[in-house]
Formats: sequence, C-alpha cells, structure tokens
Amino acid sequence: MSEQPVSAYCGPCMDSPNDLSTFVCPRCQRTVEARFYGPCESCRGELRATLGGEAREVEVAEYVPKMNVTPNAVALKDD
Repeated sequence: MSEQPVSAYCGPCMDSPNDLSTFVCPRCQRTVEARFYGPCESCRGELRATLGGEAREVEVAEYVPKMNVTPNAVALKDD
C-alpha cells in the first residue's frame, strides 16, 4: 500500500484525473463518486435545465479612468 503525497494546503493530492472521491451529494443526499465535490451528475443536469440560459452578449460602457489628482497651476503654465 503506497501513501499518497500530502500537500500542506489541500490534504491528499490527486495524482491523475481518474482519482475519484466518495462523498454525499449536497443537493440530493445520495452517495456519489466524483473527482470534485459538488452536485452529482443528475443534479447538475437538472440545474442546467431549470437555471441555465442561453449565452448573450452584454454591452458594457466604455471604461473611463477616474481622475484622482487635479493638475496644479504650475504644471499647466505655458512658458
């Protein structure tokens, strides 16, 4: 039995994309095996169907930087 490397930040590291964790789905409370914690595949499909929408282009106003410093009279003086 080999030990998995442990990171100080996140606990056991996942060496490959095929490493699966067993946990309880936070939405339907069923036990699932998945790579990352979150809703199970059936719950994700249901959420996409009910809450998902079509992507759309959002028009954003042009960015104008804020002027925090006003120029003084010496800097504006013409020689």
